[in-house]
Amino acid sequence: MSANDSSVFDHRYRAFLFDMDGTILNSIAAAERVWAAWAERHGLDVEAFLTTIHGARAIDTITRQALPGIDAQAEARGITEAEIADVEGVVAIPGAVAFLNSLPANRWAVVTSAPSALAQRRLLAAGIAPPAVMVTAEDVARGKPDPACYLLGAQRLGVSMEECLVFEDAPVGIRAGVASGADVIVVTSAHRAPMHTEHPMIDSYEGVHAQADDAGYLRLLRR
Repeated sequence: MSANDSSVFDHRYRAFLFDMDGTILNSIAAAERVWAAWAERHGLDVEAFLTTIHGARAIDTITRQALPGIDAQAEARGITEAEIADVEGVVAIPGAVAFLNSLPANRWAVVTSAPSALAQRRLLAAGIAPPAVMVTAEDVARGKPDPACYLLGAQRLGVSMEECLVFEDAPVGIRAGVASGADVIVVTSAHRAPMHTEHPMIDSYEGVHAQADDAGYLRLLRR
């Protein structure tokens, strides 16, 4: 079902799948500090380059640059180490902590392009308890916009993809959610400019809440 067919607020879901950066926490300042330094070292147009980093795995971002004579795997490891060391300013999206804490533990997962160690570090820095189910960069051979990460998240929760609602913020993640067969809702709190999308949007989690019924389904409701 697409957002054009029915609103996510009129549907029941077996599970919610959340991207991390920009969706349940804001790590833009920290990420851009690390990536700007990397781009400057490699002679890239920093401002233009930073528009391409969000939502993608580090290895995919680096590989896309096609820089001669670099070891993309080693560069990605270096980026991850720098990002783990720098979590200054990493905060939860407004209302996210209470919203996530309200969900049944077996009915939601984080599906992120970040490596596991970085995901854990940022979640804890933002005051978000890591969920029982997480899909991280190491778990898939192809990153977003490939849907493999979301398909794996649903599989680990034991639900069908069509019964999931994906929460995303970045174009590559939105494309991954759509390609997986799930409904998608876009979180705009971390956006610096208006976003044009066919999908429903929420600015933060302060205007919504989740309701679980006796059959184990979740509903997303406006306050």
